[in-house]
Amino acid sequence: MLGPMEPSLIKFLLLAVAGWMNREQEAVIEYLREENRFLRMKLPRGRRIRFTDHDRRRLAVRAEALRRHVLRAVATVVTPDTLLRWYRQLVAKKYDGSARRRPGRPKTPVQLAALVVRMAKENSGWGYTRIRGALQNLGHRVGRSTIARILAEHGLDPAPERPLRWRTFLEAHWGAICAADFFTVEILTLRGLARRHVFFVIELESRLVELAGVVHEPHGDWMKQVVRNLTDPFDGFLLGTKYLILDRDPVYTKEVREMLLVEGVKVVRLPPRSPNLNAYAERFVGSIRRECLSKLIPLGDRHLRRAVFEFVRHYNAERNHQGLENRLIEPADAANGSGPIQRRKRLGGILSFYRREAA
Repeated sequence: MLGPMEPSLIKFLLLAVAGWMNREQEAVIEYLREENRFLRMKLPRGRRIRFTDHDRRRLAVRAEALRRHVLRAVATVVTPDTLLRWYRQLVAKKYDGSARRRPGRPKTPVQLAALVVRMAKENSGWGYTRIRGALQNLGHRVGRSTIARILAEHGLDPAPERPLRWRTFLEAHWGAICAADFFTVEILTLRGLARRHVFFVIELESRLVELAGVVHEPHGDWMKQVVRNLTDPFDGFLLGTKYLILDRDPVYTKEVREMLLVEGVKVVRLPPRSPNLNAYAERFVGSIRRECLSKLIPLGDRHLRRAVFEFVRHYNAERNHQGLENRLIEPADAANGSGPIQRRKRLGGILSFYRREAA
């Protein structure tokens, strides 16, 4: 039989067993920590361990039962803050009701938003209410606030602040605007290379081109004679023209501009170094260089004049233009004949036009 020391002995034995088990658990933990360090060292440089949502959930549940200082002592793969953050996210996900939330107001269809932007760009004076009415005519019911939001997202100002587009202005005056410009060509003479200046005028609406002259060096008197020819009351190319676009070349003297104004043609002078504002004239220059002048060597003034005049005839009557829906400007021959197909060659075949002979 046990004496009076029995409770103390039992307590001592329990403490001894608990200490032994605690040392054993610490040894296991140290081993696992060392094993984790070893496995992390085996990972390729720069690579990290990727956890799935299932992995995070399991670690977060285990970490919740431990305190921060305990986690800091045992966690080697992730930090304690990471484990606690995962656990907070796990709790928040439990009470997340967004999946059961009813849908709100549907988004504006992309096609409808594009239509709103198109109307605003094409009509600078249309406000939100005017655009709303135009959409209603097409069967779309859109609020003013929605229209305002769409225009703001696309960087468009309200109606009073939207500037008139340059294209809209040009199209409103299309049939009364012409543009003029020079381009230079090097010709081969007995004395070597010599530069010639070619002056032309183009009608913006029809793209019709008039070759005004070829000169060694343009000057004021020569320009005055050119203006007289272009504004001739019987067959001048500028008859009916209200505006003529010119650059800042000093050859367009004050006297030349006044002569045009007397004939009812107002000169629109472009800012310096702004070829994009005279795009149609620049496009013609690119076409004649690419399709004609780059394929021949002008042998003197006569050869050059013949080449540029032949190209202008081809350009006006025989060349299809993408800006005119691939049509001819002034078709010289009927395209619906029933005879055999013939090729018209200009400049030895550099320029070609195919047509049917009349039956």
